[in-house]
Amino acid sequence: MKKGILERLKNDVVLGAEGYLFELERRGYLKAGPFVPEAVLDFPDAVKELHREFLRAGAEVMVAFTYYAHKEKMRTIGREADLEKLNRQAMRLARQVADEGDALVAGNICNTWVYDPRSPEESGRVVREMYREQVAWAAEEGADFIISETNDYLGEALIALEVIQEFKLPSMVTFASTDDTTIDGHEFDAACRALESRGCDIVGMNCSRGPDTLLPLLDRLRSAVGCAVAVQPVPYHTTAAEPTFQSLRDPSGNRAFPLALDPFACTRFEMAEFAVTARKAGANYIGICCGGAPHHVRSMAEALGRRAPASHYSPDISLHPILGKNVPERNTRFRNWKD
Repeated sequence: MKKGILERLKNDVVLGAEGYLFELERRGYLKAGPFVPEAVLDFPDAVKELHREFLRAGAEVMVAFTYYAHKEKMRTIGREADLEKLNRQAMRLARQVADEGDALVAGNICNTWVYDPRSPEESGRVVREMYREQVAWAAEEGADFIISETNDYLGEALIALEVIQEFKLPSMVTFASTDDTTIDGHEFDAACRALESRGCDIVGMNCSRGPDTLLPLLDRLRSAVGCAVAVQPVPYHTTAAEPTFQSLRDPSGNRAFPLALDPFACTRFEMAEFAVTARKAGANYIGICCGGAPHHVRSMAEALGRRAPASHYSPDISLHPILGKNVPERNTRFRNWKD
């Protein structure tokens, strides 16, 4: 029997991996803009392969690719009729790969773009039914726990938690507001305390912020709650002046998000350093979000002291024909390589 998420968290940090939207868009299987996970239906082998690459890199959780696979988003691309089929297929793909290793499967729900704090009861009813559909399908397909992520509003996050608890599954709820607080005006540490007080198992932050602007928040969250804390940054160089990847601009002042973020990308070494720092700061669930790729995850796993299947192919520059050791001709034949 595989250990569940709560048992694993008691023993050590859990390494997660996301970034499906951006990575599949880069590979040509998903349309930027709507960012709806049609690839689950149209290119299931591509989704399954990305799961497998994350698994081989050391990820302990296969997150079902149902981010934005809710009624509101499916309606925008004219595929609302495929809603249940997509959600169930995503769970089955994640399960098939998880069973190739010692990984868990997380059902996934996210911000809906429907919740309105000016009309919390009316909009909340719509949100609740959207979540109930997705969580019910995930539960029926054998989800080990549910992740509710990229929450902008505490009000919507609380609805997500209540729905997850209806199905008696472990819960992980994370925020990703592009401001210094949730859009409905709550400090992130206070919002996480509110979730914990209602029984949430794992709270924290995902997406939007890179390592440099997420780590200071981790200290606040860890001090605020006693439950497990999750941190999953985007692998981009965000700053105090531009704290989220949505706010990054190039030297000409053009917005980099979402298609011109390459110059801001973190290296695998920087993400490995983040993983170590986050563990020392008390994070329990460490991962990566939009922009993340398997090479980041492998480096994070290795920095945490783990050897993943893909570690067999980790770099060994000592064997490089020019940069490696004991290459006597490198300074004469390749002068432009000299330090």
